[in-house]
Amino acid sequence: MTYSLQLYTLRTALGDDLPGTIKRVAALGYTAVEPYNFVATADELAAALSESGLSAPSGHAPLLRENQDEIFEAARKLGIGTVIDPHVERSHWTTDEGIRATAEALNQAAKKGAEYGITVGYHNHEFELEERIDGVSALEVLAGHLDPEVVLEVDTYWAAVGGEDPADLLRRLGDRVRFVHIKDGPLTKNDKEQVAVGSGRMRVWDVLDAAPGLEAAVVELDDFEGDIFSAVADSLAYLEEGKK
Repeated sequence: MTYSLQLYTLRTALGDDLPGTIKRVAALGYTAVEPYNFVATADELAAALSESGLSAPSGHAPLLRENQDEIFEAARKLGIGTVIDPHVERSHWTTDEGIRATAEALNQAAKKGAEYGITVGYHNHEFELEERIDGVSALEVLAGHLDPEVVLEVDTYWAAVGGEDPADLLRRLGDRVRFVHIKDGPLTKNDKEQVAVGSGRMRVWDVLDAAPGLEAAVVELDDFEGDIFSAVADSLAYLEEGKK
């Protein structure tokens, strides 16, 4: 399993200096990153990743809202093997019909992605776990409607905020989950309260032990009050130390 970094964590630094930020990520010891909304920066980002020796096994892009061919072309340029839609608003998760429609849209995106040799996935927030259909979380209802080719990236922090035990959720979802987001904090909805991995309330190793077949565990901080590069570095150090 690879430890990756969701580049949204460093969005301010990337806006100021994309090549320099990517070089700094590599210097911290990361070998992989997860780009976000990458169509506009694909050329510059591809050059920076190549120069720094970083791979991008997965990436986030709004597949269900923007031009899929442009997204898949950019993903192929970046070497992204799995494109993950990061957000479908809460109103779509309150009924089985709404969830089924999202699943069908992802299934169709996966068919187009396959033409480019790219897998399609979905990433959750807290509300897909808070919303229930006959006692089952909306995310699990989605999984039941997805074609086998569509994967999930479980954001384990938001799953916990949404009321689930992330490790139990991962075991129920099984091999459908190919990526996870690893983040930490007090398990509140306030992004600014998030902290470096290993410094909060998340049972990180229980989560990782529950999903042994992952392609990558992706470090992310949605926001942070301190020095973000220190938090990113501390997160990787914690994960690498625990792996020994």
